[in-house]
Amino acid sequence: MPPIRGRGRTPWVIKYRPKRIDEVVNQDQAKDILIPWFKQWAEGRIPHKRAALLYGPPGVGKTSLVEAIANEFKFEMVELNASDYRRASDIRRTVGVAAFRRPLWGRGVIILLDEIDGISPREDAGGLSELLKIIPESRNPIVMTANDPWKDQLRPLREVSLMVEFKPLGKRDIVALLERICRLEGLLCDREALSYIAEKSEGDVRAAINDLQAVAEGYGKVTIGVVREIVRGREKKVTLWRTLSEVFYGKYSWAVKRAVSNSEEDYETLIAWINDNIPAKYQHPEDLFRAYDALARATLFLNRAKYGGDWSLLSYVFDLMGPGVAFARKHQHGKGRYQYPQRIKLLAQLREVREVREALAAKLSERLLTSKATVKSEVLPYLMVIFREAPTPIPAASLALSYGLNEREVKFLAGPRYREVLRAVEKIKKAQGSTGTAAEARTRAGATGELGGRRGAGRRRQRTLF
Repeated sequence: MPPIRGRGRTPWVIKYRPKRIDEVVNQDQAKDILIPWFKQWAEGRIPHKRAALLYGPPGVGKTSLVEAIANEFKFEMVELNASDYRRASDIRRTVGVAAFRRPLWGRGVIILLDEIDGISPREDAGGLSELLKIIPESRNPIVMTANDPWKDQLRPLREVSLMVEFKPLGKRDIVALLERICRLEGLLCDREALSYIAEKSEGDVRAAINDLQAVAEGYGKVTIGVVREIVRGREKKVTLWRTLSEVFYGKYSWAVKRAVSNSEEDYETLIAWINDNIPAKYQHPEDLFRAYDALARATLFLNRAKYGGDWSLLSYVFDLMGPGVAFARKHQHGKGRYQYPQRIKLLAQLREVREVREALAAKLSERLLTSKATVKSEVLPYLMVIFREAPTPIPAASLALSYGLNEREVKFLAGPRYREVLRAVEKIKKAQGSTGTAAEARTRAGATGELGGRRGAGRRRQRTLF
């Protein structure tokens, strides 16, 4: 058979895109969540959450399901790529207008923002803030898609959105779809060749269809020999979401191990994510025991590799944290959603505290001519006692002025008392301006017990604090 000519003008991913909901492959759980949400919009009842965040690896049907729903429910669609509309002015001009627009036809307007995780937390921070202002007031459904929804900058969006998980597609589902396309195109296709394409696609339907079209257009038939020459594997980093999904839903040990070994996250972070999400996905006590036992052994081998220097042990780490956890489950999956590990949350919350502590130690070490380690271990504890436990805030305020401490550093040392210390600092500054010397201000503060206290209450014996 000669090579196919002319058929490639329309990409097959568009030509065979699902037109109906039931044509979207193997996403029943996502349909069960998303369809009732859209029915509320179609019936004129605005849901509590006016936005939906669809997440999952590329090519599993996120956009296709939204388009199929729009087609069946008679919604207009406004489709935008979030990476092209990042600034606040762009969001206001596009999403802000569409969120309140009445449909020209049909029941409503769906606003689809693809690749929302492509928005940068720094350069595009204004765009996210503007989107968060629009969502609570929107009169139309806002649907966002993301490959990795667990990025820190997306946390506010997760809180206001209906979270809809799309699972990686199995090899069997992809092969069945490729066979259907071959029949419709009148192609000679070996099942072994289609299985090879599906395996190399790593669950990405778009990639599989594109590979099939490339082979068909070039050779007119799809055989295992041709496919092995043309289709190459996709060695790439694996996002956190996909890594977790492969661990908890994976069917092949080699695929699970490759997911954890190619993960974008470092080993400790990945272990923390798996550890905190095992209870959400495994509910039977025996499954939990086996999963945690495998993860504990992975942690042990990782520590031996790090501190013993034998990095050949990493292979056992990947085996245990990947297939070891994946195949610990013998019973039905739990339906809990992925959650941020508590350890990572605490570290993020304490990051600012650690930064202030380091800056304060560096400042004091220069003045005291000692190391930062000595300041942190021997000086800061005493300063905290003075700042928090002294009968009056005057000693703390005097130290703050003497060492040039800023508000964050005073807050670190004084804790809940920091406002009181800052007020005392301001009073000492005013007293310095009126008397000319800090010593007189401290003397006056000590005499009254509080700088700026009532005068004329009788002579008191003056005392100096330092």
